[in-house]
Amino acid sequence: MEPIAIFHSPFKSKFGIPRQSGLVKDLKGTAVFLPKFRNADAVRGLEQFDYIWLLWEFSANRRFKDGSVSCGTDVDSWQPTVRPPRLGGNKSMGVFATRSPFRPNPIGLSSVRIDFIEKDTPQGPLIHTLGADLMDGTPILDIKPYIAYADSHEEARCGFVDSLEDNVLDVRVPDKYEVLFDSERFEMLRNVLSLDPRPAYQEDPEKTYGMPFEDYDVHFKVDEGVLTVVDIARR
Repeated sequence: MEPIAIFHSPFKSKFGIPRQSGLVKDLKGTAVFLPKFRNADAVRGLEQFDYIWLLWEFSANRRFKDGSVSCGTDVDSWQPTVRPPRLGGNKSMGVFATRSPFRPNPIGLSSVRIDFIEKDTPQGPLIHTLGADLMDGTPILDIKPYIAYADSHEEARCGFVDSLEDNVLDVRVPDKYEVLFDSERFEMLRNVLSLDPRPAYQEDPEKTYGMPFEDYDVHFKVDEGVLTVVDIARR
């Protein structure tokens, strides 16, 4: 397989990306087709759908047997169990019972909302989306329309996820940092932070965490359900 597009988002690293698509509904991103696939006919009719499935590559998790990260993947190095962060990082589950990025084939799947489609640009057609959980630069392998009657199962059991409570933090940002963003982008950042970007097993209230967001590095602390931004600096 070869990528058909590259996804662009505010996240320059894995840290801070929402753990599932749709959790931050106003999070903007764009799928930009690679030159070979820049044909407006390929997206004809897609504007009639509200959602699409993105099939993509966990490109930041390409690993070989020796643990190194490189361009490619070694299926022989796969592990049958992983430790989901949502379970505190200390309980093993079967890799196929999770959405862990460390898989035999590093393929991700995300349902995202179509914001709008530009069909005639110097970069070919552009698909602007909302709610994606992809890092900037992620290769897109395929795009398919979301079809509610076939893809939605309202009464479905969701395994260990059903027993977990959502952990939404109260986010506090000093005024001097809030003015760095327009209101829309600031709300995107606030919603991302409210989902608690930290690894689930880290609870040190004195520890300062950092994550890149667009052109900034955002530093914060978390204590008793409150996330406080302590610094935002241009990268």
